[in-house]
Amino acid sequence: MAFKYFSHNGELKPASEAVIPLSNIEYSYGFGVYETIRVADKIPYFLLDHIERLGESARIIGLEHGFSGEQLETHILELIKKNDVETANLKILLIGAKEKENAQLFILCLNPLFPDKKLYREGATFVTYEYERAFPHAKTLNMLQSYLAYRKAKEADCYDALLINREGCITEGTRTNFFCIKGKTLITPPESEILLGVTRKAVLKAATQNGYELEEKVVTWGDLRNADGAFVTSTSSKIIPVRRIDDQEFHGPEALKELMRLYDAFLDTCNGKME
Repeated sequence: MAFKYFSHNGELKPASEAVIPLSNIEYSYGFGVYETIRVADKIPYFLLDHIERLGESARIIGLEHGFSGEQLETHILELIKKNDVETANLKILLIGAKEKENAQLFILCLNPLFPDKKLYREGATFVTYEYERAFPHAKTLNMLQSYLAYRKAKEADCYDALLINREGCITEGTRTNFFCIKGKTLITPPESEILLGVTRKAVLKAATQNGYELEEKVVTWGDLRNADGAFVTSTSSKIIPVRRIDDQEFHGPEALKELMRLYDAFLDTCNGKME
């Protein structure tokens, strides 16, 4: 589907005008932050959580701007209505400037890319890539290393790359959060080292409401070998089981299959809100 309009600093404009000049040094250098929001049945899922994280990402990298959370919410809802969106991925780009009043806010609708259904049944394959993001809690436009890691995954015909820190432990994917599962305990890398994904937050809410426990610790290869399974989460993919990381094979335990069903049920009944 082609979406006819986008939002620039709160003004709805034709999609053909959605351009950023090559002379924009802040954009060229990655001085910006972004969010991707899932829209289903005209509802932007977990909207306030995404807006809050966008603001936190900007704060972390020192990107000053004049857009309030209330303004962002209004602009997003106006764009969804104008485009008559049923299903889409809504992307927000906040690009910095030398003066905060010149920061620019772009909001656009993109066609969602749905993972192949067999990935949910059979699991996905991953490669590893040594890289630590400079600002783990900020979702920034500085994506070169993530791009190179993801390219390595695609060259190996894998779903994504999992990032390895200097201690040799897994932290996250290039566009996913990572978990191990042992029984009904979800094991997550330390929150200080990862992007705090909105889908990750929603999955943890659904899990803890249904008797699952959470353990936060560094994830070593020994932890992987001792785990019952592993999975990743993201806005576009929800929960995808891990079938293989490099040469390490995994199987989807029943507790993970149950969690996938519980999360789907949570999405069906939450009306797009975390609470």
